[in-house]
Amino acid sequence: MTDLSGVPVRTVATARPVLRERGQREVFCGLTSIVWLHRKMQDAFFLVVGSRTCAHLLQSAAGVMIFAEPRFGTAILTDRDLAGLADANDELDRICLALLARRPDITTLFLVGSCPSEVIKLDLAKAAERLNARLLPRVRVLNYSGSGIETTFTQGEDGALKALVPLLPATDAQQLLVVGALADVVEDQLRRVFDALGIGPVAFLPARRAADLPAVGPRTAVLAAQPFNGDTIRALTARGAHVLSAPYPFGAEGTTAWLAAAAAEFKVDARTFLRVTQPLADRAQRALARYRLQLADKRVFFLPDSQLEIPLARFVHRELGMRLTEVGTPYLDRQMLAGELPLLPDDVQLSEGQHLDRQLDRVRAERPDLTVCGLGLANPLEAEGLATKWSIELVFTPIHGYEQAGDLAEVFARPLHRRAVLSAPRVATASAPEVACS
Repeated sequence: MTDLSGVPVRTVATARPVLRERGQREVFCGLTSIVWLHRKMQDAFFLVVGSRTCAHLLQSAAGVMIFAEPRFGTAILTDRDLAGLADANDELDRICLALLARRPDITTLFLVGSCPSEVIKLDLAKAAERLNARLLPRVRVLNYSGSGIETTFTQGEDGALKALVPLLPATDAQQLLVVGALADVVEDQLRRVFDALGIGPVAFLPARRAADLPAVGPRTAVLAAQPFNGDTIRALTARGAHVLSAPYPFGAEGTTAWLAAAAAEFKVDARTFLRVTQPLADRAQRALARYRLQLADKRVFFLPDSQLEIPLARFVHRELGMRLTEVGTPYLDRQMLAGELPLLPDDVQLSEGQHLDRQLDRVRAERPDLTVCGLGLANPLEAEGLATKWSIELVFTPIHGYEQAGDLAEVFARPLHRRAVLSAPRVATASAPEVACS
């Protein structure tokens, strides 16, 4: 059985054995998501209530120039705050008011919790409520946790978007709501495809301006663009929206199936769907072909990090011919992955959570051609002779949609190409003859 996209659909769910691991983890904290969210929402500011370590993390991850004034910062908790010698609430209010006086372009202020603020039990929800009483309607203040104690780095986006859901206005109109932060160029491309299919109105969460909130209601169809926004999706369904199950728009096949879910909801006929999507899918397939030659039958191991692992594993297996040795993910959200799990091969080993030592032992035993892992594991594995790809690059890089299919494949091909170049024997070249000068 197939849908509009032609992707096989299993009518009976297959129970997959999942290796559940609990132990030492190696992940970035949820603060890292600010690096792409502050670029996406151009009138928002993210104020981390944390330590100097939090500030250094964001500065290094974002690569912000010293003279730039980005839309994020850190309210640094000092020894006096941690020891209870200063009133942290008064200090936080003072910093927020000074910030907003200096940055009148900010319409939404996110107070972001961190490990230190979680440890001293600083109530940022109460702080947001207190500040809203003074600042609304000019500025609204929201809060969420990006603490590494309880989040992986992509869950920070989920927390930020979920904080916006209670503010969304209600609507009874039919519409499509795409959930998940996308690069502006990707959003523009997808919007053009939706327009050509006659699907609309279409809104995106987050919008480019945090003040431009989309509406939500019982006729709102939600299409997830990122698999790590499960809490946001469930908050939207609590507001009456319904979720469209689909693979994620990675590669030609994934993008076609993702668009097909929206087309079926809006009753787009098969002829129109094929006319609009086939040329785009054909171009994406041509872009993938050169990388398929390089990657077919190469073995890949996904260590848990970003929650993108399962959709990306489907892409590299089905569209590039790679063999999956193990696919690990920090959290296996079956609702968010309902369109992906049936497309994985039946014999693939899935793992949820992390026990770092055991997983590294399996990587060493398998010795895959490529290991997709967190930044902290890449260099040690490279030193052991294993090719790696930083999983965080797959979050920062525009990889969704037809136009980015070749770029996504190149992300996986690049480490293998680099290793081949470095290991190739050097060709000796004849030295130039010496010329005697008088």
